[in-house]
Amino acid sequence: MSRRCTITGKGVMTGNNVSHAMNHSRRRFLPNLQSTRLMSDALNEQVRLRLTTNAIRTIEKNGGLDAFLLKTPNRKLPEEAQRLKKRISRRMAKVAA
Repeated sequence: MSRRCTITGKGVMTGNNVSHAMNHSRRRFLPNLQSTRLMSDALNEQVRLRLTTNAIRTIEKNGGLDAFLLKTPNRKLPEEAQRLKKRISRRMAKVAA
């Protein structure tokens, strides 16, 4: 399982540990990933996602998973999030018809 957020795409970054003597050694900055289940109102089911805490806060601020995905353009979403967005939009169109 990769260390990548399924909504924002945020992943591992690299950099240096710098000591007081200015010695540089390589290190990795890992994202704060949490396995969560979010309720999708359109699908009427819970969706299991691996999200960063920042993404969880953003989703809650925007009114839930469905509202966040429908508001976000596809170019800013990873492939898995785009598939979920397509499922939600199809279900909403089906209910509206």
